[in-house]
Amino acid sequence: MTFPLPKLTVFDLDGTLIDTVPDIAKSADEMLIHMGMRPCGEAKIRQWIGNGLERLVRRALTGKMDGEPDEALFAHAYPLFLDLYERYNGECSVIYPGVQEALDFFARQDIPMACVTNKHSRFTAGLLRRVGLYDKFGMVLSGNSLSQKKPDPMPLLHVANHFGVSSSDALLVGDSISDVKAARAAGFRIICVTYGYNHGLDIRTAEPDAAMDSLEELAGLFNALQA
Repeated sequence: MTFPLPKLTVFDLDGTLIDTVPDIAKSADEMLIHMGMRPCGEAKIRQWIGNGLERLVRRALTGKMDGEPDEALFAHAYPLFLDLYERYNGECSVIYPGVQEALDFFARQDIPMACVTNKHSRFTAGLLRRVGLYDKFGMVLSGNSLSQKKPDPMPLLHVANHFGVSSSDALLVGDSISDVKAARAAGFRIICVTYGYNHGLDIRTAEPDAAMDSLEELAGLFNALQA
């Protein structure tokens, strides 16, 4: 198997570059308290991350992965959550170990980088700026930037077209089955981290091209495969 350096590297955000659960959990629990409900706690909320904030709020209101709350309750709770999350966004989030090294590695190779997330633009740029990563990327696409989001290939194809790179020469680094599906549909290579938000499931079962426990391993992977 050969795995040459890509001509474009695209990173997912939540669960890949940054652990955002502390801020999301704080916002969700404060929302629940405001609604007169019992907070869920960070551990439980961590298992509910991965299908967007709207679905997360529905899960928090019902305490169930596939829960559907009363629509009037949801209509009151969701805007409250969004306001709280805008307040706390980036306050307690942390960059995962190895992220800076991975970004520096691609920068040294003069490989353009982009960030493609399903997170709403209301939160994306502010988070990246707050943790000091925004200027690392030549393009940032949020979940509402285009008419489709991951797992649809549209965002990845849009980025590849912007940089004039063939999909077969592009790489996505992500953490979830949604990332794997998007990469496969777009013709990107896909490397997944094992520590991210995949509902507690082992991302290796989705059969990415490679999986690693830390992005500290990324440069070594390319070096080993090119040796």
